[in-house]
Amino acid sequence: MQICARGSGSPPAPLWSGSSALCEGSPDLPENFSPSLLSLSLVRTGVSQLKAGSFLRVPTLHLLLFTSNSFSVIEDDAFAGLSHLQYLFIEDNEIGAISKNALRGLRSLTHLSLANNHLETLPRFLFRGLETLTHVDLRGNPFQCDCRVLWLLQWMPTVNASVGTGACAGPSALAHMQLHHLDPKTFKCRAIELSWFQTVGESALGVEPFSYQGEPHIVLAQPFAGRCLILSWDYSLQRFRPEEELSAPSVVACKPLVLGARLIVLAARLWGGSQLWARPSPGLRLAPVQALAPRQLLRPNDAETLWLDQQPCFVVADASKAGSTTLLCRDGPGFYPRQSLHAWHRDTDAEALELDGRPHLLLASASQRPVLFHWSGGRFERRTDIPEAEDVYATHHFQAGGDVFLCLTRYIGDSMVMRWDGSMFRLLQQLPSRGAHVFQPLLIARDQLAILGSDFAFSQVFRLEPDKGLLEPLQELGPPALVAPRAFAHVALVGRRFLFAACFKGPTQIYQHHELDLSA
Repeated sequence: MQICARGSGSPPAPLWSGSSALCEGSPDLPENFSPSLLSLSLVRTGVSQLKAGSFLRVPTLHLLLFTSNSFSVIEDDAFAGLSHLQYLFIEDNEIGAISKNALRGLRSLTHLSLANNHLETLPRFLFRGLETLTHVDLRGNPFQCDCRVLWLLQWMPTVNASVGTGACAGPSALAHMQLHHLDPKTFKCRAIELSWFQTVGESALGVEPFSYQGEPHIVLAQPFAGRCLILSWDYSLQRFRPEEELSAPSVVACKPLVLGARLIVLAARLWGGSQLWARPSPGLRLAPVQALAPRQLLRPNDAETLWLDQQPCFVVADASKAGSTTLLCRDGPGFYPRQSLHAWHRDTDAEALELDGRPHLLLASASQRPVLFHWSGGRFERRTDIPEAEDVYATHHFQAGGDVFLCLTRYIGDSMVMRWDGSMFRLLQQLPSRGAHVFQPLLIARDQLAILGSDFAFSQVFRLEPDKGLLEPLQELGPPALVAPRAFAHVALVGRRFLFAACFKGPTQIYQHHELDLSA
């Protein structure tokens, strides 16, 4: 075999002309290098791979060139020991992959060329530690301009080096476009996933998160078990565990309210009367303290909390013909009826929201379109109804980009998304929703989600796309599949995020929220 090298007594070859000689035919790197070599050119050698420490015998190299070789992979630490190397040219080879630590330790490198290989992407952090780079040539590679090149696009403006990148080979929409013309902001390289975490036995109609004494808690309304079940996080077992339960036969909603050190839970019940439970201070157990509006609340279906004139209140939607939706506000030690609303309309849902800086209340019923009330003169007054919204079972609102949106749940027909235009809610989007009892928006981390729960199909998670202003499908929830979901809630703790799904005909399921970086 012919070794093609220049010793310390010979001037290095001109940088633009490559190596001064050719080394052909050997399937392995030669081992009898002079330790004083300054430059080395390997051309058509038949070398099959560059392994870690391939050049430890020649630590004085300043220039290293590979041309027209057959190796396809460069392993981690392939150039270990070459702390004086300034020029590395790996051109016109068959390299399809390079390890992320392949260039580690080249602290003197100024010129790097990976031109005319088979590289579709480069690993993130490939250039980490190469602070002396002034010229990088990546041209002639079939780069796939997807999320895998995002880091490269973000890196190029941050370095004091000229970078030749060439054109994209794919995807088809970007084929032949120069990499340096791509805008990193247009890449969608962050994904999320909700994966199953835990099951809580017994079915539930509602789930409500709350924070008490700085710790997150959850309360489930479990009608068949006849209780409101409070869960907390077990730091030892890293799971949610029961903390306390309130006896509440036929309960349909358990609504918590925290007032300083005092915890209050409203238990809305179909039979036996709704009750208020209270814990005066930490360390004590919750105890029933008040029966709530027994003449008005005959068949409660939903309960919400709201603040009016700096006072805490509950609103309970009543679905009976003889009863009425009732606003209960604090008066002394208890909560008492302040106003009866929407009598005879069999309300199924109440939603408290703020519009134009004023408290509003939206009531959905089985007998008419949802009605919007606004707070005026110490009481709720009817403002308008929601057009083109018949047979709405429930409503939930969310805010995004300064706008207020509504998710309207319909069991038959399409559920709807509407946006407030300053005077009324107008239709923005319709989503098929046969068998839905809940269409609930949730803000989890940076993502505005909305979950459409179905009795007949997999529950579907949607995400709001800010550019379009529309909800786009994200994933289905399951396995395990949700059986008749009725409510969803988000809980964040110790750097983790969870989604609770309360199901009427099956156990409550808990999913964990994961963020995925597709550019990694």
